[in-house]
Amino acid sequence: MLSRRTLIYAGLAAAGVAGMAGLAEIAERQLALGPTDAAGWQPMAWPFPRDAWPAGRAWHRAGTEVYVRVKPGFCGNCDAGVATDAELDRVIDIELLDERFKAAQAGSRIRITDLFGRARLYRRKTWYGAERFAEGIAVCHKCDLVAAIVAGDVTDEQTRKAAHRFIESNTVQVWVNKQFAGR
Repeated sequence: MLSRRTLIYAGLAAAGVAGMAGLAEIAERQLALGPTDAAGWQPMAWPFPRDAWPAGRAWHRAGTEVYVRVKPGFCGNCDAGVATDAELDRVIDIELLDERFKAAQAGSRIRITDLFGRARLYRRKTWYGAERFAEGIAVCHKCDLVAAIVAGDVTDEQTRKAAHRFIESNTVQVWVNKQFAGR
């Protein structure tokens, strides 16, 4: 028969091993997502359900989330790209955040690296009813679409600029280019 002290030590050791196994699992998942970039953008799992398009990539930093995905062959006008707000509303995935989204203002032309398209601010509601904003961005590369959503305090110009710089960063652009190369 084991002493009470031995049973307590064995229980503590088992709890320690289980805790280390849990931390190892979390670390393995984080390594699979990739490293945090120099500006502090941390990768996270794609939170949206599967649909007709390949899953994208998602990152977050200080209350701002960026979701990017590539839609091969989806750009309706290969020459002009995404040129109107109606076309942007059709191609952007803002409905993944809220199916009842509404445009908060007219869109504007945007340039992400050497790609041109449109960006527009949308009003949406969170699952608990609070009103939030998100920016939808769509640019074309030949006949392929790159769609991005920036969710967070996008009414703040500094936050939007930081998100745009991140979308233009090597972290995102290397991933986008791999998606194009993989076809």
